[in-house]
Amino acid sequence: MNKKDIKILLVDDEPDILEIVGYNLSSEGYQVFTGENGVEAVEKAKKHKPHLIILDVMMPEMDGIEACERLREQPELSETIITFLTARGEDYSQVAGFDAGADDYISKPIKPKVLVSKVKALLRRLKDVEGATDAVVKIGDLVIYKEEYKITNKGEEITLPRKEFELLSLLATKPGKVFKRDEILDKVWGNEVVVGGRTIDVHIRKLREKIGDKSFKTVKGVGYKFVD
Repeated sequence: MNKKDIKILLVDDEPDILEIVGYNLSSEGYQVFTGENGVEAVEKAKKHKPHLIILDVMMPEMDGIEACERLREQPELSETIITFLTARGEDYSQVAGFDAGADDYISKPIKPKVLVSKVKALLRRLKDVEGATDAVVKIGDLVIYKEEYKITNKGEEITLPRKEFELLSLLATKPGKVFKRDEILDKVWGNEVVVGGRTIDVHIRKLREKIGDKSFKTVKGVGYKFVD
């Protein structure tokens, strides 16, 4: 995919952020759209269907957490990558962001060139997760349709945010194999993107709630495995 075909939606209530970050991303050749609050984020995302949304947390009218939840309810945005760009670095804020369906979290202030590098790393996630080449994976009552980003469990369709789907796909590709935490971060989040240590735990917890607690086993001090 060429840069000129990649659409990025940047949403922040600070005009300087929109101008500086928007300029640097446009200079890289990306199509950049901007918004100033959560309401605009949802409206413009539906209209432009961006590949990446960079979303501030603290905004008027609708904050970033609620906007992210609304965005994740849109089927046409199921493959869109969402990352928060915010000065709030507290753990509870990050967990709330991941629970809402965000893929990543970038703290500001951040130098424009560094942010551009982060964006490039995030966009690499548009490629399929490494693993089995089969488009459909069947494990007991669970069926994973990789190309459609869809799963069914006991015949019931379940919608998952992008990172939860990719994590499930990775683990379910090799049932019984223990995937180390570093390997999971590398294959699902990308080895050039730094995410909090709680990221995997939050996503595993959400998967347990949706798929079943017995399907995922924690190997203390090592990582996780999918249990058939």
